[in-house]
Amino acid sequence: MNKRRVVVTGIGTINALANNVTDTWEKLVQGDSGIDRITRFDVENLPSQIAAEVKGYDSKDHFDQKEIKRFDLYTQYAMIAGQEALEVSGLLKNNFDPEMFGVIIGAGIGGITTFTEEAYKMFQKGPRRISPFFIPKMISNIAAAHLSIKYGLKGINYTCVSACASANHAMGSAYRAIQYGDADAVLTGGSEAAITPMAFGGFCAMKALSTRNDEPQKACRPFDKERDGFIMGEGAALLVFEDLEHALKRDAKIYAEVIGFAGSSDAYHITAPQEAGDGTAQAIRKALQDAKIDPADVDHVNAHGTSTPLNDKTETMAIKTIFKDYAYKLKINSTKSMLGHSLGAAAGIEAITCIKSMETGIIHPTINHEVDDPECDLDYVPNKYIEYPVNIALSNSLGFGGHNSALVLKKYDN
Repeated sequence: MNKRRVVVTGIGTINALANNVTDTWEKLVQGDSGIDRITRFDVENLPSQIAAEVKGYDSKDHFDQKEIKRFDLYTQYAMIAGQEALEVSGLLKNNFDPEMFGVIIGAGIGGITTFTEEAYKMFQKGPRRISPFFIPKMISNIAAAHLSIKYGLKGINYTCVSACASANHAMGSAYRAIQYGDADAVLTGGSEAAITPMAFGGFCAMKALSTRNDEPQKACRPFDKERDGFIMGEGAALLVFEDLEHALKRDAKIYAEVIGFAGSSDAYHITAPQEAGDGTAQAIRKALQDAKIDPADVDHVNAHGTSTPLNDKTETMAIKTIFKDYAYKLKINSTKSMLGHSLGAAAGIEAITCIKSMETGIIHPTINHEVDDPECDLDYVPNKYIEYPVNIALSNSLGFGGHNSALVLKKYDN
């Protein structure tokens, strides 16, 4: 069977820096940080007090009251990013088969804002006060459902949940669905809105978050020797994946081609990565094999790069395992240094940055790289963007439970 080629024809995002792709990219290139003190709830008694919140957001600016009652914040973010991606793609203005247009979204947690609010009501006022919208507002698949309902997309539709690898698994699933003819187009990526007292407090209890509270914008420092934990982020990033022939027939603008995907499991620990990075290396190796390229064909790696002591060291080891001496020639960066870690949405945002690097010939920096770590000794594009031609990019995403994923993107050519 000849697999169909898959291209990207639409991109959209809302995050801690901006509510569209153009402004997000400009700020990333300049090294702006979206991390600051948390404003939504009292953090005085928490060891970490900083996050990458979406700024100046008011749901009433985007949705009517009926929709707000039905949309958890993570769904709202998905709807905003999805609208931009679909408008950019131009697909809705063309004739398309709705049964061949799917939605596959990634979410690590889903509607935890709604879960927390309704749990509070139950314990304070009893179960009869629980909203009838609780379940259909909270469940992780509901963003994909609402997008299909709004736009009449009747194709394959579900949600991938693999912690912080969720969006990569969603995009990998979309890629496969189109390759094998199950869909002509899929709206895919991830959304997350987990900066809540319960979720944030849970990560604090794990001692997973940075406590550099006096320097919020310098707190996330992937691959720096003084990194001390990740920064929670939020937002959404959705992309339109489309069959190449389908896109060419309607003369669509093509942003990139998806050429490889793979996943793996560490089978090791519920939160810690396998010490030598073997699982991550396996995912990268299989993704490159799926893409039918050699390691030396890759120009750029957007790393998972969380700014935790274990992740950055083991991810560096995994890259060295696959790329060997060529690893030192790779241009590697971490988008999380500026946007924090948006959990199930992170890989979607990072795929878009890879595409923008291909389009502009610019690789955004990994900011806050001040102290070299001998265990992280590759080129992480420290502190300032570089001009560098990117033909093929690899995007890594890893999740609690040992979930590893790798997506390979290529600059489109005929």
